[in-house]
Order: sequence, then structure tokens, then C-alpha cells
Amino acid sequence: MEKIIILLVALTLDLAFGEPTNTWHPVAWLGKLISLEMKPAPRRGKFRQMAYGTGIVLITLGLVVATIYFVLTQLNEFNLIVYAIISGLLLKFSFSLRGLKQAVDLIKKLLAKGNLEQARLSLKSLVSRDTTQLSQSQVISAAVESAAENICDSFVAPLFYFLILGVPAAIAYRIINTFDTMIGYHERWEYLGKFSARLDDVANFIPARLTALLIVLAALICRRNISQAWHIMLRDHKKTESPNAGWTMSAIAGALEVQLEKVGHYKLGDNHLALSLNTIDASRQIIAVTAIIWCSLFILAEVVYFAAV
Repeated sequence: MEKIIILLVALTLDLAFGEPTNTWHPVAWLGKLISLEMKPAPRRGKFRQMAYGTGIVLITLGLVVATIYFVLTQLNEFNLIVYAIISGLLLKFSFSLRGLKQAVDLIKKLLAKGNLEQARLSLKSLVSRDTTQLSQSQVISAAVESAAENICDSFVAPLFYFLILGVPAAIAYRIINTFDTMIGYHERWEYLGKFSARLDDVANFIPARLTALLIVLAALICRRNISQAWHIMLRDHKKTESPNAGWTMSAIAGALEVQLEKVGHYKLGDNHLALSLNTIDASRQIIAVTAIIWCSLFILAEVVYFAAV
């Protein structure tokens, strides 16, 4: 039952305190490390770039995960209470539930005040696209899309790997996801980031589909359109460049009966209802219920496992 205790410690820390400043945040430290690792990266030769990009991911992943595994193993033998607290703290740094809610809330508040320009700037913390020319409906769409995608990346996926393989696996997922976020794009990092992008696709394959199913179930609980959530998820999930992001975004588009669009890239869902501030409120409700369902299933799985052994 130790995983339930660790989860409760991590959730308490996240919901009570949110994210620390970058000065004290391990993910920010990881970002700085990745930036340093990229400085000597080869600028020419796609095979050299791919080899270098693969190497830094595997070396960083191996060193950090091995260190955490060793430390937690020693703590587990030393003192179970200290072990649970440190494990909970480390697990908390692998996900961000309160931070996601605050980011979406801020965009909604800014739009409610008519401050579209500031909302565009705040949106940059959630999406990688150029936000400077987005209309209000496009900002709303991007916020909802990001909330649906990030409930997987920032919550369901880390806990999925924690459930299966423990805290080191959750940290490993966060490292993979951070590499993908920083260098897993086309253009400048086309070949340097190719391995990290593909590794992230593999790591998110099951969690993304699991999260989409959780969103469909959440739509039922929130009295949204569950049939549309299921239909649009199956119909539109392949429209995004990412093999994973389309599942969660199309599911929430169907549940809300709206069309989510990244101009020039994809349109998900049918335009039955216009995008509005109410759309953001409804998406936040679905995302919150999705998180609650996932935590409940996590605890249930651990109880069943404990009873079985």
C-alpha cells in the first residue's frame, strides 16, 4: 500500500503548494542541463546529430534514474516514513495538476477582462505555437486543447508509470517529456530531437489513449455529450501530427460539442456550439473529473493488488 501513501503525499504537496519557482524546481534544473548539453551539439550531418541527440537522452535518463533508484532504495531500508516523504516529493515533481489549472484559469480571467493581448502571452506557457495573432476564439481553442493534452502529459502518464514501476519510472517519463518539449521539434532540432520525439511518442502511447477514455467517462459524469466524445475521438484522433495528442483533444472537443482548431494543421470536432469562456469552464470541469477518476482507479488497483498478494 506504500504507493497510495506516496501518491497522497505528492497530491497534497501539489494541491497545497503548486509549483516552486524555477530556482528550486528540478524540472527547471533539467531544462538548464539540456540547454548545456545542446551547446556542443553538431550543427551539420543528420546522422551525427541523431547520434548526439540519442546519446544525451540516454545518458541523462540513465544517470538521473539510477541515482534516484539508489537513493530511494537506501531510504527504504533506513526509514519508511522518510522514504515515503521523499518519494512523494519526487513524485510531485513528475506531475503538475494545480499548475495546469492555474494556467488555464489565468487565460480565462484575462479574456473575461477583455485583455486579449495578455491572454496570448500567457498562452505561451501552455502551447508551442505562435500566439501573437490569435483571435479570442483561437485562444480559447488552444487553451482547451492544451488542457486536454496536458492532463495526460502532466498527470495521467507520470502516475501510470509510477503505478507500474515506481517513482523512478515517473521521473524517467518526466525526463523524456522534457527532452521532447525542448528539442523534439522540427526545423532547428530536426535531427537532434528526433530520438526524443519518438521516445516521447512511445512513452505516451498507452497513457494518451487511457486519458482519452477517462475524458469520455468524465463527460458522462459531467453530463456532457458522451456519445459525441466517443464518436469524435474515434473519427478525428488521427488528424494531429502527434500520434497521441489527437486522442485527448478530439475526445474533449466531442464532449463539449465544439470545434478545436490549430490553423493550418487540424480541426477537431463539429462546430455545434460556439467557443466561449463557458467552454473553458466546461473543459476545466472535465479535466478535474478526469484527474479524480484516475486517482480513484489508481487507488483501487493498488487495493486489489494488495488484497491479491
